[in-house]
Amino acid sequence: QQAPENYVAGLGRGATGFTTRSDLGPAREGPSEDQIKEALAKRAAQLGAPTPSAYGAVEKKEEDNDDDERFQDPENEVGLFATGAYDRDDDEADRIYQDIDERMDRRRKARREAREKQEREEYEAQNPKIQQQFADLKRSLGSVTDEEWQNIPEVGDLTGKNRRAKQNLRQRFYAVPDSVIAGARNSTEFDTSVNDGAQTNGSSADNADGTMTNFADIGAARDKVLQVNLDKAAMGSADANSGSASTIDPKGYLTSLSKTELKSQGYDIGDVKRVESLLQSVIKTNSRHPPGYIALARLHELAGKPVKARDVMAQCCSLNPHSEDAWLENIRLNEGHNAKVIAAASVKENPQSTRLWTRATELETDQQSKKRVLRRALDLLPKSVVLWKQLVQLSEDEGEARLLLSKACSEIPASIELHLALARIVETVDEARKVLNTCRRANPKNAEVWIAASRLEEQVGSKNTANIMKRAVQSLANENAMLKREEWIEQAEKCEQEGAILTGQNIIRETLSYGLDEDDDRKKLFMEDAQASISRGRYETARAIYAYILRIWPTSKSAWEASANLEKVHGKREDLWNVLSKAVEAVPQADDLWIQYANEKYLSGDVDGARIVLGKAFNQSPSENIYLEAIALEARNGQIAQARDLLAQARQEAGTDRVWIKSVAFARTHDDNPTALDLVNQALTLYPAQWKLWAQKGQIYASQQLVPQAREAYATGTRACPKAIPLWILLAQLEELQAGSVVKARSVLDRAKAANPKNERLWLESIRLERRAGNLTAAKNLMARALQPTECHKSGPLWSERIWYLEPRTQRKPLSLEAVKVVESDPTLFTTVARVFWAERKLEKAVTWFEKAILVDADNGDTWAWYWKFLGMHGSEEKRADVLEKLRLAEPRHGEWWAEVRKGIGREGWGVEQVLEEVVKGLE
Repeated sequence: QQAPENYVAGLGRGATGFTTRSDLGPAREGPSEDQIKEALAKRAAQLGAPTPSAYGAVEKKEEDNDDDERFQDPENEVGLFATGAYDRDDDEADRIYQDIDERMDRRRKARREAREKQEREEYEAQNPKIQQQFADLKRSLGSVTDEEWQNIPEVGDLTGKNRRAKQNLRQRFYAVPDSVIAGARNSTEFDTSVNDGAQTNGSSADNADGTMTNFADIGAARDKVLQVNLDKAAMGSADANSGSASTIDPKGYLTSLSKTELKSQGYDIGDVKRVESLLQSVIKTNSRHPPGYIALARLHELAGKPVKARDVMAQCCSLNPHSEDAWLENIRLNEGHNAKVIAAASVKENPQSTRLWTRATELETDQQSKKRVLRRALDLLPKSVVLWKQLVQLSEDEGEARLLLSKACSEIPASIELHLALARIVETVDEARKVLNTCRRANPKNAEVWIAASRLEEQVGSKNTANIMKRAVQSLANENAMLKREEWIEQAEKCEQEGAILTGQNIIRETLSYGLDEDDDRKKLFMEDAQASISRGRYETARAIYAYILRIWPTSKSAWEASANLEKVHGKREDLWNVLSKAVEAVPQADDLWIQYANEKYLSGDVDGARIVLGKAFNQSPSENIYLEAIALEARNGQIAQARDLLAQARQEAGTDRVWIKSVAFARTHDDNPTALDLVNQALTLYPAQWKLWAQKGQIYASQQLVPQAREAYATGTRACPKAIPLWILLAQLEELQAGSVVKARSVLDRAKAANPKNERLWLESIRLERRAGNLTAAKNLMARALQPTECHKSGPLWSERIWYLEPRTQRKPLSLEAVKVVESDPTLFTTVARVFWAERKLEKAVTWFEKAILVDADNGDTWAWYWKFLGMHGSEEKRADVLEKLRLAEPRHGEWWAEVRKGIGREGWGVEQVLEEVVKGLE
């Protein structure tokens, strides 16, 4: 049986041998390409198929064969398998692959060609030929005149050969004699000794060669020159007094003076000459370029050559007779009669130039000449508003000005400025109305005319201003010429600035809601507009905006409070009372408004009026706030019994925990501890979870030195209110300060931190406990733990404690920088940074940081106290008055020391100034 094709014996089981040179025999040459083609053609003829190529496939057309040697497989040698067996299956496979290749080529041909075309176009666009780059410039050369060809400057010889030759000349070196080197070395030596013998002879052997300096000779020569100059000056003054001719050369004197002037102004003469050559090249290149002439003329003027400057500008005006700038510069450089002649020539060449006519008018010295020039100008330029205004301003008679303005308005009906000026100087109101109506018809899209009409009615006391603005809005809306809301507010503020208050209010009322939908947050937007007007000092506009808001939202508590605050800060007391009276009527349930109304009455000294207000408040809203305000009012006026009765009534009718707390505090204030203790026990039966009651109970016992009872009250309170941080701190301070047990105080704070993790106040109290006990090492360790990222890394009070008490003085500033980067904004930290700069006597920086702290939190009284203490030592009276006024407006209520003083026993009625002084005394 015949073995299959390509069969190798033993290949399946891996029993293959190896081939040696003896198996192959001698080397012989394989078949040539022609022999291969002939064999393939013979076999194809036997099979009845087309003639294949060397690989067995039908030959492609010459144009379709775009294979390149770059894309051939280097390992696929041509004719490698030509001697192998080529059967029908191989031929069929070759045909199939060829058909597939041709079909894929046809499918991709269109896209390939489009892509290649696009890439070719992009490449040509990015890399154009030089011929294409200069094609437009070549075409533009056809419009170049002969004069411009003549003005093209000659280029220098920049060939490589000549440039290299010049460089070689500059780099050529020559041998220098030793005497020159020695002279250069000795030229910088100085001899500070004085040779008396040399002074008599005028020279010496040491300085015979001129390389040594004799200061004695220099001093003698200087004295001699000074004496000669003094003698000349004396002779010159004598000649001047006697009327004889001067010995000064005027030409040389002026030249030296100009050079001195240039040097005194910091200009180098060489630089001036270089700039002059450049500008000369500019005007030679383009003689029709007036800015080049103007620059050259000003350079000559700067160099002290006014005649040259005038000549340059005269040449410029002759070449550019229609350039306004050239004529104006030429007029400026000349004076007197010459300037007038030039001005006359300029307006002759440019009769439509308003600027030249204005300059010609300014050159005249008397009023009649000015008017004559302006009338001549108006004959040629009857539509120039500027010229009409100048002519009217020169009119001394009001009647003449009225006639001129009437004529101007008839010539320029679209000029609103001229019409408004005419309306201001006409004799009667009716004539002014006619003028404004004429202007309005000529300018239906301008709002300024309507505003002027409203202001006119306001000036004459008419009540028609509101109707005018309403018609203005309708007319402008029909003409699609309505201004934006912001622009209307600007117009209202402008009217307020010029005294037209009523017109500004009407503008706000008619235009504030224009362009806004009902869905928009209009109230918030209006409030922002009012605040913006207040910040710009336009309080009447802000009042009008608040009035508009309250007209739409009459029960808005925030709007009434904002309006009342505006009157309190920037208004009169009567206006404030009026606003608050309307506010409590509109919002009778707003306790804050009633309380503010009563306080304002009390601060003005009207105690009975405050009682009446609170009485009305009781009828409308008998809440705890009203009761407490009435109690505070009576207590401040010494009516203790009445205040006690009001407290009892409040406990019965509005017995909230706050009322009970105030009752206990009132009893403690008047040294009635038994009553206070009884009240606090009653209150705890009603409100056992109110930590302030437990704190009051413990403070009552502590004030009587009953430490066990106080400890029991605080401990019970911490169990009932474990999140009440002040209770834990009071208990720890009791153990430390009154019981004298630091260990127990430390234990209390540890239990508090366990119940309230990540609390900066507990960490701060623990650190202060160790610091008061003298354990600085323990305090630093606690601070390190507290400032861990897992605890209170961004606590301003903790950083302040570390900076001021736990680190040396030299480390305060670097630590402050690190703390500010970590915490970013904290009033306590900013105050500490200000104190650091204060200690280093950098007062301006200290002020900056104090004010930053106030901006961050104006309710922190401690910052105000430190700032006030600083100003007491380094501030002026004006600064202290300004800060005190800001303090009254802020009315701070919080702060570690501020709250302690403000809420102390017997200080309930203290004002901010009393609290400030008391806090400043306790600062260290």
